[in-house]
Amino acid sequence: MESEFIGCETDGAKEPNVITELLERNAAKYGGETALVEIAPEEKELHMAAWKEYDLVQTPQTESYRREITWSVFDEKANRCANLLISRGIKKGNKVAILMMNSIEWLPIYFGILKTGALAVPLNFRYSAREIKYCLDLADVDAIFFGPAFVSRMEEICDEIPDVKLRFFIGDGCPQFAENYMQLSGNISSRAPHIALNKDDNAAIYFSSGTTGFPKAILHNHESLMHAAYTEQKHHGQRRGDIFLCIPPLYHTGAKMHWFGSLISASKAVLLRGIKPEMIISAVSEEKCTIVWLLVPWAQDILDAVDAGKIDISAFSLSQWRLMHIGAQPVPQSLIKRWLKLFPHHEYDTNYGLSESIGPGCVHLGVENTDHVGAIGIPGYGWEVKIIDENGNPVTGENVGELAVKGPGVMTCYYKNPKATAEVLHDGWLWTGDMAMKDKDGFIHLVDRKKDVIISGGENIYPVQIEDYLRSHEAIKDAAVIGVPDVRLGEVSAAIIEIKDGYTCTEKEIENFCKFLPRYKRPHRIIFADIPRNPTGKIEKPKLRHIYSTENLVAKQTTA
Repeated sequence: MESEFIGCETDGAKEPNVITELLERNAAKYGGETALVEIAPEEKELHMAAWKEYDLVQTPQTESYRREITWSVFDEKANRCANLLISRGIKKGNKVAILMMNSIEWLPIYFGILKTGALAVPLNFRYSAREIKYCLDLADVDAIFFGPAFVSRMEEICDEIPDVKLRFFIGDGCPQFAENYMQLSGNISSRAPHIALNKDDNAAIYFSSGTTGFPKAILHNHESLMHAAYTEQKHHGQRRGDIFLCIPPLYHTGAKMHWFGSLISASKAVLLRGIKPEMIISAVSEEKCTIVWLLVPWAQDILDAVDAGKIDISAFSLSQWRLMHIGAQPVPQSLIKRWLKLFPHHEYDTNYGLSESIGPGCVHLGVENTDHVGAIGIPGYGWEVKIIDENGNPVTGENVGELAVKGPGVMTCYYKNPKATAEVLHDGWLWTGDMAMKDKDGFIHLVDRKKDVIISGGENIYPVQIEDYLRSHEAIKDAAVIGVPDVRLGEVSAAIIEIKDGYTCTEKEIENFCKFLPRYKRPHRIIFADIPRNPTGKIEKPKLRHIYSTENLVAKQTTA
C-alpha cells in the first residue's frame, strides 16, 4: 500500500522498504541525537535503601540508573550484533530468540537479528523453564540472547536444547554454558552487513499470550512490521519533538510496535523499568515525555494514588504531556472519564489489536472521538473490519458477532500449525475470536472473547459488559466475571472483585449495586479476591476458572 512519512523529512530519498532501513536512515540523518533512554528507578530505590541501612554518609551515584544512546550508536550496536551472528553462521531464515528484561540493549539486538535476515523470536520474561524450551523447540530457534534474570531457567534446560547452539549472555557473571555477548560484540565490525531484505521476507515470530494453554507461534513478515510503524504514526502523529514513554515489555508486539511510531518520526523514547504510579509520573516530568502508552491497571493505579493523596500532580512538570493511550485489553469507560477529568488537556486513544494483527490499532477510537469512549472505535489506518456470524456472513444492525480484520499487518500463519491457521485465516481475513457489535454511529464495541462468553440457561452473557459496570463502583479497583458450572443452568456468572486500598465493601452492597443490571446479567456469585493479570494487562481467566470452579469452591468451603 502507498505510505508516507509524517513529521520526518526524507529529502526525496528512497522510501524505506523494511524496518531496519528506518533505523539506518535515522542514524544517517540524526546520528548525534538521542534515540533511547533507559531509566531504572526501582534499582535506584534498592541501592539507596542499602546505603541507608549501613548508615553510609555518601550517596550512590545516580548516573547508572539512567543510560542513553544516540541513533548512530543504536545502529552501530545493531550492526555489531548482526555481524557477530553472521560470523557464527546465522543466515537468512534462521531464528534467534531474545529472553531479556527491558533494557537499552534490547532493541539494538532485535534490529541486529533482523539485519542478518534471520527472524527475531522475543520470549515472554514470565515463561518457566519448560515454557521457554517449548517455545524454542516450536520456533526452531538456532541462537538465543538472554539476561541475568534467566540464568537459572536456562541452566535447567541447557542440556535439552542442543539445536540452540549459540547462547549469548548480556550482563555480569556469564554462566559456563553461554558466551559473554558484550565482550564478543566489542571486537566486531560496526559496519552494516547489507543483507538484501524485502517486505515479503519473514521477520519475526511472536507468541500468543497463552491464556488458553501453551502459546502458538505467530509468524510475521517485514511488511507487517512496516505497516505497524505507519499505523501507529498515522494515528498519533509523532513528530521529531515528541518523547515516548515505553513501559510495557518489549517482547510483546504492543510496546514495540507503538515505539515504531517514534522510529518512523526519528523521535526519542524512554524505556522505564518500573510501573509504580510515582515512577511513571516522575518519568514523564523529568524526561519531558509527551506520549505515554499505559495498560489499564497502571492508569487505574495512577488515578487511585492521586485520589488517595499519594501523588500531588501539581508538583510535577506535566504540561508537555499531550497523549495518553491504552491497549491490550478492554478499557472501562469509567476509567477514561476519570482520567480526562484529572487531565482535561490530554488527547486519548483506545488501541485494539492482536499479536496476530501486529499490535497497534487495527481498530482504534481516534483522538478526535473521545465522545465515543467505551467503543474500541473504527478501522485503523490501512485496515478493513467486519462483524460476522459463525458462517462468516456479516451480521446486520447492532447484533453481536465475531470481529474480523484484514490488512497488511495480518500474520502469515501460526508457525508449524496449519490446523490452527485454517481456523482463523479466511481469504485474508483474520477471525479474531472477539465478540463485537457496531453501534448506530459506526463505532465498534468489544463485547467479549468468544471463549469467555457465558451461556446460562441458553442466554448469552458477555462478561466485559458486567465488568465495566462493576468498575464504576467507587470502591472497586478491578473486576473479572467468569462462568462456573451449574447443574440447572449449565453455568452461571461469578464476579471476582478486587477492592481499592482503604475501602471496604460487602456482598450485599454489590448485590444492591447490581440491581440496575438486567436480572440475567447480575452475578450469581460474588468473590472478593485479587485479579491476576498477565504482563500485557489481560485478565488470566483460565486461572480464575480453575481456582473458582464449583469443585474448588466446595473444597474451600469444606476446608473452612
